[in-house]
Amino acid sequence: MIATLGEPVLEVIAYGTPGPQGSKKAYRRKGSKRITLVESSKKVKPWREAVAEAALAAARDASSPLSGPLVASMVFSLQPPKRPPRWRGPLPWVRPDLSKLLRATEDALDTDAGVIVDDAQIVEYGRLAKVYAGDLDDPDALTKPGAVIRLWHSPRSLEERGAGLR
Repeated sequence: MIATLGEPVLEVIAYGTPGPQGSKKAYRRKGSKRITLVESSKKVKPWREAVAEAALAAARDASSPLSGPLVASMVFSLQPPKRPPRWRGPLPWVRPDLSKLLRATEDALDTDAGVIVDDAQIVEYGRLAKVYAGDLDDPDALTKPGAVIRLWHSPRSLEERGAGLR
């Protein structure tokens, strides 16, 4: 499906340790009635900053954030274990959860970088994957931890615009 979309309107290559977002810890200060929610992963903030910085650099030619329905592809390159167990194989089927990496990256694109109006614009995903950094069998694997993020305008949206439907 992605091959038929042509060149992405935005391609971001972000380096850093992908951090999951979603799990939270709740705290209440002694003597207070307020509950404070804190991300359970300390990696999420630096990851979102790395994605936002890379996205802003990649979108510097764009005068405004991308709007309308988008198709996204995200491939996360994770640090391979120092000595992978023989039984595990070449894919990182361990934590962090792919869906939580996705959530942090989407929020970095809209909330932190502002290169898209809202992550709700993503109506379809092409490739979503976790791979080990340096995996020579995967064309989207980076040489070190990070992610390759690509965004396209939805072809269905473009067809409707061409037909005069809005």
